[in-house]
Amino acid sequence: MQQFTYTIKDRDGVHARPAGVIIKAAKQYKSKITIEAHGKSADLKGGIFALMGLGIRCGWDVVVTIEGEDENVAAVELQQVFAQTI
Repeated sequence: MQQFTYTIKDRDGVHARPAGVIIKAAKQYKSKITIEAHGKSADLKGGIFALMGLGIRCGWDVVVTIEGEDENVAAVELQQVFAQTI
């Protein structure tokens, strides 16, 4: 299991554009990938509405957990996607 924490920097939080980029990136991996924020969680492969439904705002810390055969690569690459997107 790999895990990382990221603080949302986009002043609009997680809105449609970054959510779409993150979902698309997560779907490339075989591992199970979940995101948790303020006591709620979503499967990052579950679609854009699952992620946006968390209502993640600027300044919030999110925890991304990756479990599976490609978890090491997925963790590194998803951290980069988060840093470039939100």
